[in-house]
Amino acid sequence: MSKPGSQPIRTVIVDDELLGRTVIREMLRGEAEINLIGECANGREAIDLLRKEQPDLLFLDVQMPVLDGFAVLSALDVLPFTIFVTAYDQYAVRAFEVHAVDYLLKPFDRERFGKALQRAKTALRQTQTNAINERILALLEAQQPKPDYLERLVIKANGRVLFLSADEIDWIEAQGNYVCLHSKKESYLVRETISGLEAQLDPKKFARIHRSTIVQLNRIKELHPWTHGEYRVLLKDGTELTLSRSYRDHFQSLLGQSM
Repeated sequence: MSKPGSQPIRTVIVDDELLGRTVIREMLRGEAEINLIGECANGREAIDLLRKEQPDLLFLDVQMPVLDGFAVLSALDVLPFTIFVTAYDQYAVRAFEVHAVDYLLKPFDRERFGKALQRAKTALRQTQTNAINERILALLEAQQPKPDYLERLVIKANGRVLFLSADEIDWIEAQGNYVCLHSKKESYLVRETISGLEAQLDPKKFARIHRSTIVQLNRIKELHPWTHGEYRVLLKDGTELTLSRSYRDHFQSLLGQSM
């Protein structure tokens, strides 16, 4: 949609009466922001034009033969900002149920028309501003470097090749130049140092709690103070690990609170 003040507001008038279209056209005369791109005398013409042009603003008569204003809108995939125009006030509630910007009851004067038009301009500005903000945020997010964390490990064991999702890992322990991955009571040995594997795991999910131990945070059930500033870490499956004093501050920062 166009932004008022920068590009014309592409506008369509739909009314089965020539007089009705003429009144609106005359009241729009002199509105520099308005670009009247079409007029329609019935619902079928309106649907074709609206689908093709996708205007910003629509002045729509409610009561028309064959297809009324509500039927016109229900046939569209993209709805313009709509100001309903009619001689019958019983349609007012239904008009606002389909999110009309305003509702003009014939006959209306220039002051009432001006208020409806200003309301539409304000709605267009707000929508355009929101759309711009969303595009800027999306662009900024796209420009942010996204680290590629390890999602799965390929494990060769007993003549088989296993695929283990990182989310399936409960905890990891170092064994020299190898690491042992513990998952659901199963253990898998992988040739990798614990520091090398730590660098590949998402730090929001995995934490180093000891020089020889990494744990998945959502597997932790309880923490118990131990000796010399250390903690016992109890996992949900009953496994007990040690949070050493040297890793306590970093672990505490991940939790976002003191222990």
